[in-house]
Amino acid sequence: MATLYADSALFLDPSFGKEFVSKTRSETVAKYNELQQMFPDIHDNVIAMYPHEKTIVIEFVSTGTGPDGASFRLPIVTVLTIENGLIVKDATYYDL
Repeated sequence: MATLYADSALFLDPSFGKEFVSKTRSETVAKYNELQQMFPDIHDNVIAMYPHEKTIVIEFVSTGTGPDGASFRLPIVTVLTIENGLIVKDATYYDL
């Protein structure tokens, strides 16, 4: 999945704070590896995708089991900006 991102991309994600942050591809790999370790059965079910020029909006629902054994269901919307065939900006919105 990390190969879909530019070498450096901007991220807006509640887990990073309230502002865009720049992350390298290796940092993106590390983040998703951590996520997979914390939630080994995580699954994303895509509800809809809305492409428009250099932007793709994706609605999906993440489900899985947390470290405490409790299952979760989390609706998420991600807005991706594409340049030269790679993601350069990833704005992800969800509410815990």
